[in-house]
Amino acid sequence: MGEQDPGGGKKTAKVTKKAVVKKAPAVVKQVAVKKAAAKKAVAGKAPAKTVAVKPVKAESPTALVRRARRINRELAEVFPYAHPELDFENPFQLVVATVLSAQTTDLRVNQTTPALFAKYPTPEDLAVANPEEVEEILRPTGFFRAKTKSVIGLSKALVEQFGGEVPGRLEDLVKLPGVGRKTAFVVLGNAFGRPGITVDTHFQRLVRRWQWTAETEPDKIEAAIGALFPKSDWTDLSHHVIWHGRRICHARKPACGACPIAPLCPAYGEGETDPEKARKLLKYEKGGFPGQRLNPPQAYLDAGGKAAPPLGAG
Repeated sequence: MGEQDPGGGKKTAKVTKKAVVKKAPAVVKQVAVKKAAAKKAVAGKAPAKTVAVKPVKAESPTALVRRARRINRELAEVFPYAHPELDFENPFQLVVATVLSAQTTDLRVNQTTPALFAKYPTPEDLAVANPEEVEEILRPTGFFRAKTKSVIGLSKALVEQFGGEVPGRLEDLVKLPGVGRKTAFVVLGNAFGRPGITVDTHFQRLVRRWQWTAETEPDKIEAAIGALFPKSDWTDLSHHVIWHGRRICHARKPACGACPIAPLCPAYGEGETDPEKARKLLKYEKGGFPGQRLNPPQAYLDAGGKAAPPLGAG
């Protein structure tokens, strides 16, 4: 978790549940001020400190659904170009890249897979690959021996059980070596357009900070969050939450003073609340740094994002 504001400088407006739902004028004004200040901070302008308004703790199920969906709408405005941050051209490349992303960054995977797919472009090729040669390619991703076993194993399974094609059903995907529910939903949502919630470490951290759920097990988190949103929102919701976690709401020190959803966040104040200091904590395109993908979508580039450097480029 992030650091608490040591000076106790922020004040929390105490409002009743009824006041929050009906949006009393004073609360609406404070929320609007905070939201505008945070968006200016993200854009590179440093406003004065403002007071955050926390949601009440005794939140009804209906109020929770409304707040959760509003947060998703706000994040969709901040990250309209959000996308999966693994480079891939087909379902096979995506499932392999997602398996490789365990215990490392998407950036490191994206820097490594070009060489892998150049040498082994199909499941048939990777299924009969020399493990030692694959290990050498995958070494930069960490745990390369286990990952080599998984990607060769899943390639063999694809060839032997699915005719060399990645299946488009959850129950089939999770049978592949190294593929769990998280990986399966990444593939289903982004390669097949079938809704799924990707419960990675960022997603788990943020939904608990936002008090959407108190669950800690991925499958229970998935069920709890899925109940708050229509199924059609699940894939984009995953992108929005994960992007926010990577760029603004960091694990150790959230950039609270640069957060566009601060008025809706019960955890506001766990990180840096000063807008100028918070802005320095922003990562990737918000902080002017390259993103995760070597070949990002054009919409990301149009929004000011930068492609990541290839492996060995410094």
